[in-house]
Amino acid sequence: MRSRHRPLGRDGGPVTAHGTPRRSLKQRVAGGERLRGALLRLPSETLVEMAGVAGLDFVVIDCEHGPADMTVLQHHLTAAAAHGTDVLVRVGSHEPALALRCLDLGAAGLIHPHVDGREDARRAVSASHYPPRGERGFATYSRAGRFGTVTAAEHVAASRETLVVAMTETRRACEDADAIAGTEGVDAILAGPADLAADCGFPGPGVVDALVGRAHEAARAHGRAVMTIVPSLAAARAAERAGAQLVVYNMAHVLMDTLRSLSAAGPPGATGDPA
Repeated sequence: MRSRHRPLGRDGGPVTAHGTPRRSLKQRVAGGERLRGALLRLPSETLVEMAGVAGLDFVVIDCEHGPADMTVLQHHLTAAAAHGTDVLVRVGSHEPALALRCLDLGAAGLIHPHVDGREDARRAVSASHYPPRGERGFATYSRAGRFGTVTAAEHVAASRETLVVAMTETRRACEDADAIAGTEGVDAILAGPADLAADCGFPGPGVVDALVGRAHEAARAHGRAVMTIVPSLAAARAAERAGAQLVVYNMAHVLMDTLRSLSAAGPPGATGDPA
């Protein structure tokens, strides 16, 4: 993973620094690449830029548990584009209007929370795509349409590269994961262990892991990518060994762990460190 400048092409799709088309995030996932990203809940263009400079493949902007300010989101997308970093946005449950605005601003894909069954999965796909696949409102004068400088056909072609991630966060969802993963247009499955634990009444050891495993098995059976959120590099490597293709660092956890370790380090020189 290297930092690369990847501007947009004439049709609104990504290109390399030499102006030739590059593979979209969706194409990279379909090609089996293992990709790493950063989950950002705190509004910070600088963190987006740092993720790009560091060479991460994508960032996730959380508009479900984080601020859903469209102006700030546009700034984040602009910062990401400057470093060739794709952006996924986690929208709220069943919010097609928010999904529409995120895609119009140029998001590479959407993460849909609380997908509990086939109908929820179909709604998620529908909100993410133009007709006839979906019901996304059509516009070419958005940022995604290069402010009206692309044709309708070019814009539609670029929009087909939208990555759709379905989150399974309840017992019902994990038990129905085969139907969710089997829904046409779903590209990846992300199990949410925190919501899942709450839905199950915070059960004893093994229950949540078994349900998450069931969701992952369904994803692999249907050729969908498995996405996992992790707190550390060690957890990322373990997730990849277990078959995760999309690994997302929880930056709130990473930053807090870093700050806590710095706070607990003791005064300068206490362990032989230079003052």
